[in-house]
Amino acid sequence: MMTMTPMLREHFSRELRAAAEAEARGELAAAWRFLERAHILSQAHAGPHLRVHGAMFAFAWRRRDWREWRGQWPRLLLAAPGSWTGRAPRGNTGGANVGIFTPMSIPEDLQEWLREAAASPSRRPR
Repeated sequence: MMTMTPMLREHFSRELRAAAEAEARGELAAAWRFLERAHILSQAHAGPHLRVHGAMFAFAWRRRDWREWRGQWPRLLLAAPGSWTGRAPRGNTGGANVGIFTPMSIPEDLQEWLREAAASPSRRPR
């Protein structure tokens, strides 16, 4: 397993902050999109992957979105093992509206960040 590079961790953290800020402004659709983007960035990293599913779970709870809240339970259980084994489907946005094992296309800006992280000399095994 590889550690998240500082650059990728910063992008991930920025997406989570943007989600919280958008939710605070009442921009719920935008907040969810930022959580989905954070999810894509986190998939190869167990801790961050679990963290973003926790944020999705909490977001669903605050919104009283019971379908999403129920859908996050299995994702919380599978996030870390999916990251550890490399079986997290690339590009999957992490919400209950998509299959847990469904790969999806990755937005171009996120692809660039993921490529940069993969090429980073600071990326080393844990």
